[in-house]
Amino acid sequence: MAINELVEEINIKLGEEIHLSEWQLVDQAMIDGFADVTKDHQWIHVNADRASQESPFGSTVAHGFLTLSLIPYLTGNVNATSPPYPGLKLSVNYGMNRVRFPNPVVAGSEVRTRSKLAGVDKINEECIQVVKEVTIEINGQDKPACVAETVSRYYF
Repeated sequence: MAINELVEEINIKLGEEIHLSEWQLVDQAMIDGFADVTKDHQWIHVNADRASQESPFGSTVAHGFLTLSLIPYLTGNVNATSPPYPGLKLSVNYGMNRVRFPNPVVAGSEVRTRSKLAGVDKINEECIQVVKEVTIEINGQDKPACVAETVSRYYF
């Protein structure tokens, strides 16, 4: 499919939900692993005893950046066997336009993403830029864990 046709096809779908992921457990082991990698061992994330007594959440919570880092996996952007567009050779995270964390992810919670197309631009004959509004929901909660506008570049 030609780049111009793909841009037209995506433009027609702006505002539509394009992906709903499966639920992903965010357990203490995942939180501890993220703390080790990022060197962020703040007690609210890794000290379950203290968090149960002193935290307003009654438990440890995932790092905001851990929640954010689940987006590529949960949205399917890193699934090489099922690319989001035909002929896709390479997908690159180009950045974020905005990110908010309205609700913490308590250890042991399940999260999933809902993605909507927010924008598309042709960069050149081999590349498009796609903006998505991604909401990370917490199972059983009304308020989302994260709302982010992601910017990806797709190379064909």
